[in-house]
Parts: sequence; C-alpha cells; structure tokens
Amino acid sequence: MKEKIKARIMDSPKIKRALDRMTTEIIERNRNLKNLVIVGIRTRGIYVGKRISKLIKDMEKVDIPVGVLDITLYRDDFSELEAQHMVKKTEINFPVVKKDILLVDDVLFTGRTIRAAMDSLIDLGRPKTIQLLVLIDRGHRELPIRADYVGKFLPTSKRENVQVHLKEIDNTDEVLITEPPGIK
Repeated sequence: MKEKIKARIMDSPKIKRALDRMTTEIIERNRNLKNLVIVGIRTRGIYVGKRISKLIKDMEKVDIPVGVLDITLYRDDFSELEAQHMVKKTEINFPVVKKDILLVDDVLFTGRTIRAAMDSLIDLGRPKTIQLLVLIDRGHRELPIRADYVGKFLPTSKRENVQVHLKEIDNTDEVLITEPPGIK
C-alpha cells in the first residue's frame, strides 16, 4: 500500500529559493571558495550538491567539485550481510585533506547518517572543516549533530515520513510529509 500524502511542503520554486539562499550563505561564510569541495550523500544529496555547485559557479564563477559518498558500510543499523547487497560506489576524485568540505544530504533526522558520513570522510583524510547542508531538518536527533545550512526546518512526528523528490531522479521537485496507510 502507498503512503498517504499528508502535506506538500515545498514545490519547485520553494526548493529553488531555499537553494539560492543557502548558496548565498555558503559564499558569505567561505571566503576561499577555491578550497571548498562538495560531497553529496547518496542518493538525493548528490543532486542537491550539484545544484549548489552550479549556483556557486553562476554567482562567483568558481567551479566547485562534487563528489559522491556512499555510507552503507559505515551505518550502525545495517548488518554486514545486508550491506554487501546495498553498497554503491563512493566517487570522490579530489583530495579531502585540508579542504573545506560541504557535506550535503536531503533530510536530517536522527543524525546517524551524518555521523556515518563524517566517519567515511575522515577515513579518506583529514579535512580542514566539514560543514553540513540539508534541504530539510525534521528534528528528532539522537546524536549531537546540527546543520550549518538548512533549507527548511520541518517539525514532524516520528510516525510521519518526509519524502524529497528531485527532478533528476523523480521527474519533479517537491517535499512531502507522508504517513503509512491506516494511520489517522
């Protein structure tokens, strides 16, 4: 059964405005853009990261490389057997040592994905800084992790789900709050 759509929170123009605002904040906070690299967490974090990179190029004429991070082996909620079937490829074709890394994900929830991503990045070398950008922060943290750049704070109940759809893979840009069927 499909999940029930409870609310449409963001559409394409709202997502674009959030990305524009966060890009401006990134430019203001990072004086040396040539030291900045973007690492998107699979899957939707990659496309949010690529959009941010393009916006920086449009605004500042600086190319920011974008890498892809798969954190499957670093998660604390997958068994080794499950992970073998789900592992995708990390594609970071630039050094991370002494770089300012902008780590990008679509939704920040418990913080466990971000912790796993930081573990994975540090295994590649010691960055100068790691900054976190998320399109949606829905609360319910289990670890002391906070995003530096947030598109939208979206308080939710734990039974609700947040679905981010991006045109690159879902053919539409939107953020939805959904509930499993049967919940009233």
